[in-house]
Amino acid sequence: MPKCFIEEQKSVKMVQQSNRRLIGVVLLAWFAVLGFDFFLHGGLLASLYTEPSPFLLPPEEAFRLIPLGYLAFLIFEIFLVWLIVRLDVKGWRSGMVLGLQVGAFAWGALVLGLLSISTASIGLLAGWFIGQTIEAGIGGMVAGAGLITERPWRLIIYVVIFVIVAIIVTVVLQSVGLAPAMRVVG
Repeated sequence: MPKCFIEEQKSVKMVQQSNRRLIGVVLLAWFAVLGFDFFLHGGLLASLYTEPSPFLLPPEEAFRLIPLGYLAFLIFEIFLVWLIVRLDVKGWRSGMVLGLQVGAFAWGALVLGLLSISTASIGLLAGWFIGQTIEAGIGGMVAGAGLITERPWRLIIYVVIFVIVAIIVTVVLQSVGLAPAMRVVG
């Protein structure tokens, strides 16, 4: 077999491994973001969704459309990982800082736009800005760490623990009445 063909095969294999790694990092960052999102919207901001608002969908309809929101977060994480790779950001700290910066710009612009044309409350918009900026920082932190670690299992375990804790804290907040529990009927 010619040497150039063997090197081409090695090159293709390396690209496939790196693509697999990128997909894994995107999915892990997305999972971490979803865990925080559950805590943010099911716990911290939940009371803002129970108030009648011409801006928000009724809770039952919004609940059914949650998968679209999760898809939006996946798209955002793909963009964030792409940006981290393109800018050669290394490590969890740098990833977190970039995530916070991108989140602040993206959500800041969205919130200002919504403030100028919608009936959304200031409290809701402020909660979205702060929460989603933190969410972007978490995604960037996981992605930054995931792209440089040689042993991804430790990071995976940390993320799983983080998501479990976020879910438990949300359930506790709802159980003790500090956050309203969502009830979907019908």
